[in-house]
Amino acid sequence: MADRLDAAAMNEGLPVGSVGRRAGGWWGMLTLIATEGTLFGYLIFSYLYLYSQGTQHWPPDGPPKLGAPGFNTVVLLTSSVFVWLGERFVKRDRRGFAVASLGIAIVLGIVFVGVQMKEYRDRPYGPATHLYGSLYFFITGLHMLHVIIGLAVLILLLGWTASGYFDRDRHEALTIGGLYWHFVDAVWLFIFATLFISPYVL
Repeated sequence: MADRLDAAAMNEGLPVGSVGRRAGGWWGMLTLIATEGTLFGYLIFSYLYLYSQGTQHWPPDGPPKLGAPGFNTVVLLTSSVFVWLGERFVKRDRRGFAVASLGIAIVLGIVFVGVQMKEYRDRPYGPATHLYGSLYFFITGLHMLHVIIGLAVLILLLGWTASGYFDRDRHEALTIGGLYWHFVDAVWLFIFATLFISPYVL
């Protein structure tokens, strides 16, 4: 009897997942976002600095088309909404809706990657053609790498959500993963404004 009570007491102290707004993963994700945000900030600053110092027409092939990048912007923002909805549904113990929301977010992320790959193929220049081409491919390519990593995270979260791992008390991993996806989407807004909008206004 005493052995059973001791085992029960030990089990009560075992971790059952990240719980609470101050979990270690939360601070780790904030640190990651700060460092990655700084990296993209430097890249955008470099783009604008080289743009201001150049004497050639920028971009060399004329103002960029806004159709596909604008569509991708809407796609990413919509995906963020569905990630947010997925977390809310988990907190309300509506697992089916949470799984559907995360699934839609993943599909939208895949659409973004597909459209971006088509944009690469349709470009009349490559990464080594000129300075603008190098900056364009490096900045958007680095962002797409973050999108792919974010998709891998969302797929894992979808699996855990579908298996019932998360509930209204244990969902911090979903919040942390969603935070990364929202960061990737926010970075794209700055990239879109810098690479695609600024040539029309600067």
